[in-house]
Amino acid sequence: MRFGWRAISGPALTAAALLPALLLDRLVPAPSPAPLFVGIVALAGALAGLASAVTTAIVAVIGAALFFLHRHGVSGHGAADLVPLGLLAVTAFGTAGITGLMRERLLGSFAAERRSHATAARLSAALDKVDIGIVLLDAETRAEFINRAFRDYFAVPDEIADAKPPFIALMYHGRDTGAFELPEDELGTFIAQRMEMVRVGDAPPINIKLRNGEVLRFVCTALPDGGRMLSYTPVTDLVRHSDAPASADYYRSLRDPTGRKLIRYLRAAE
Repeated sequence: MRFGWRAISGPALTAAALLPALLLDRLVPAPSPAPLFVGIVALAGALAGLASAVTTAIVAVIGAALFFLHRHGVSGHGAADLVPLGLLAVTAFGTAGITGLMRERLLGSFAAERRSHATAARLSAALDKVDIGIVLLDAETRAEFINRAFRDYFAVPDEIADAKPPFIALMYHGRDTGAFELPEDELGTFIAQRMEMVRVGDAPPINIKLRNGEVLRFVCTALPDGGRMLSYTPVTDLVRHSDAPASADYYRSLRDPTGRKLIRYLRAAE
């Protein structure tokens, strides 16, 4: 037990409650301070833990015995008069054990929660340093976390990203800001297909072409809690630099998620 105001507050309060009770009992019959002692034991357990609570319980039992002897004398009582003192001892030590252990358990839970928050903060900071866009969705497809790369790729303001928007709202934001390199009449189908991929989870990855020339590899992974992890890996160099100039239209058609450009390309080749 560490000595400090919390550790000594229980015994000190018990002694402070006993002295006025003894002085008052000299003038008029005073009620027993036993219930007050039990309350002080509980307070000591909540403030300083099990050791302080047990110490306070010992002081409380001794104080109650002194109050009893002060009122009845050494020989002015029978065995039945000791029953309240025994009940006080059981109650005081039981209260000390319960409150002390509860405090230790709560402190352990708080410490674990602080470690969890610290780990989450470090992980969040690390994910903000990578160039892969990361979005974590809950089971209702609301964005619980959006890293810096995704915000930059799709020009998502912090006030929107931090408000935990649904994934459909992020898709519409990309549409409204012109992030996707798609004809306007194909955007509705594109968004519907992305929503279906998120609903299914673990769907085959696709490439998403942005209007600024970036190409992102989109992967949706189902999580055990029903949520989804969305990753947007930049593959611009791998996709565009490998395109043969003579087959540029063909490779661009392959990057079309709807496959319409590929159909048009094959028809043109015929």
